[in-house]
Amino acid sequence: MGNTVSCCVSPGGSPKVSRARRKPERPDVYQVEAELYEPDSGPSLQHISDREVPDDLAPESNPSDHPRASTIFLSKSQTDVRDKRKSNPINHVSPGQLSKKYSSCSTIFLDDSTVSQPNLKSTIKCVTLAIYYHIKNRDSDRSLDIFDEKLHPLSREEVPEDYCRSDPEHKHIYRFVRTLFSAAQLTAECAIVTLVYLERLLTYAEIDICPSNWKRIVLGAILLASKVWDDQAVWNVDYCQILKDITVEDMNEMERQFLELLQFNINVPASVYAKYYFDLRSLADDNHMNFPLESLSKERAQKLEAISRLCEDKYKDLSKVAMRRSLSADNLVGIRRSNAVLS
Repeated sequence: MGNTVSCCVSPGGSPKVSRARRKPERPDVYQVEAELYEPDSGPSLQHISDREVPDDLAPESNPSDHPRASTIFLSKSQTDVRDKRKSNPINHVSPGQLSKKYSSCSTIFLDDSTVSQPNLKSTIKCVTLAIYYHIKNRDSDRSLDIFDEKLHPLSREEVPEDYCRSDPEHKHIYRFVRTLFSAAQLTAECAIVTLVYLERLLTYAEIDICPSNWKRIVLGAILLASKVWDDQAVWNVDYCQILKDITVEDMNEMERQFLELLQFNINVPASVYAKYYFDLRSLADDNHMNFPLESLSKERAQKLEAISRLCEDKYKDLSKVAMRRSLSADNLVGIRRSNAVLS
């Protein structure tokens, strides 16, 4: 099934060159068959791995697909970070304003957020800050009707006339996302995947997240990320219980168009997920949003040591299995060498 065109297209079988050489008296048949197998001659069955990235986008230019491409939110935040550093250099900051804790010889501070188990509250703050910079430093106001809050309101309250001109504050975005995550009991990993889908939508659909559409875009990304990441996903009707005035038909239509705009590419590689996690930590550090630190206690140190030993034993067992299967040149050092006998 992975072939572009199967042999059922041509009743004469597969068009090999050897067949054409054996039967030179039928050049017209070979010409017709060759035209059927031209790569640009009509629709063909494309492999799913080739459909993950749109044809008009280079993989290196899309951060949600390529692990080496820099994230969009981090580049958009650099302008404000540079302005903050110019207006408030470190030499002018009083010691009382430095709230970050540093480790010493006697005390070690660690946060409880890791790439596999991020801190929920801190991760939501970082993700909403990334969305805030997306809105604030957007290039234009390109949008689609399905995400327009004026056409598809989330509440019965009348949308103000200047809703498309006033940028929301970070605390408003955080309150909206935190309400959804708290009511639906979503995890911190889901928040990171939500940001991946959001930037993938902006890249694929060539739109901008702006005051008129940010709520519905974020809601669609959360809806999709919760279904992809969590084993027991929240249904669309459950979101209608959280947002009382939205209909399930509207949720279904938004989800369908969101998937179509993503070209049904919902794959998030581990390398892309890790890149977004560490870029969010860099964003938090640039904006003085430190993750909660706790001093390393004896009990926690023993727990970390036990986890490290468990992982080390696991990798040792895997290496032993690999050694039984094959012997590499790196392991030939300990082999006794014998002198060659020339006769």
